[in-house]
This record gives sequence, structure tokens and C-alpha cells, in this order.
Amino acid sequence: MITSDKSVRDEFSTLAQTAERAANTARDGIGQGLHDMSNGLEHARSETGNALRQLASESDALLHRGLDKVRDASGQLRDKSLHARDAASTYIQHEPMKSVLLAAAVGAGLMALVALFSRNGHNGR
Repeated sequence: MITSDKSVRDEFSTLAQTAERAANTARDGIGQGLHDMSNGLEHARSETGNALRQLASESDALLHRGLDKVRDASGQLRDKSLHARDAASTYIQHEPMKSVLLAAAVGAGLMALVALFSRNGHNGR
């Protein structure tokens, strides 16, 4: 019986040591896993911040380019309207009778269009 008790104690001791080694290995693995996860999250946070800064910078540049294009187009439109006004004034000064007849014809055409659309609006209801 003594041999048997010693054998059981040895087995329990061996089992306890094995369990302790397994627990240590698991603890080390979990610790390494948490460390790796922390590093991954830190890297992801850093990359996200960089991407957001880049996006903000590109958006700002795009906004400025758009505003510049609007300013340029506005200036071109102003120049063209001034040119058209000058051309119309010159035409009216050189051809006053034709200008009056042309204005009357355009007015009559617009009135005909308004009348046509007014009738179609009433028919559709």
C-alpha cells in the first residue's frame, strides 16, 4: 500500500507540474496574443489617422481648385456678357429700325409660346 500511495502522489505531482506548465504556456500565449492585438490596433489607429489627414488635405485642394474654376468661369461669363452688350448697342445704333422689328418679332414669339404652354397646362388637368 505504501508503494501505491507513493505512486499516486508521484502521479498527482507529475499531473500538477504538467498542469502548471500548461497554464504557464497558456498565460504566455494569451499575453503574446494581447500584445500582438494591441500592436495591430495601434497600427490601425495610426493608419486611419494618416488616411483621414490625407483625405482632408485632398478635399481642401479639390475645394480650392473648384473655387478657382468658378471664379474663372464667372470672369469669362462677365467678359462675354459685356461683349454681347457692346455688340447689341452697336447694332442698335447702326440699325435702329431692324432692331425694333427684331425685338417685336422676338416678343411676339415669346407670347405665342406662353399662350401655347398655358393652353396645354389647362388641357392636362
